[in-house]
Amino acid sequence: MSLSTKIKALLNLSGRDHAGLAEHLGISKQALSNKFYRDSFSAADLVKVADFTESRLSFVFPDGNKVVIDNGDIKGE
Repeated sequence: MSLSTKIKALLNLSGRDHAGLAEHLGISKQALSNKFYRDSFSAADLVKVADFTESRLSFVFPDGNKVVIDNGDIKGE
């Protein structure tokens, strides 16, 4: 499953739409469409997608430990 497909699923599960995500990312709807088409989301985009969908971006280790990445981890934020 592509990253774009997973982001679309997150939007669906959270009841959010593409227009709202574009606004949250600070880009046009066309620019967001290009990101989906090219499957070209940056790490900063992913953190913002998680924030927009009220979910968390994290790395989970086999032993259950996890590291959560949030907006404070984005340079310049």
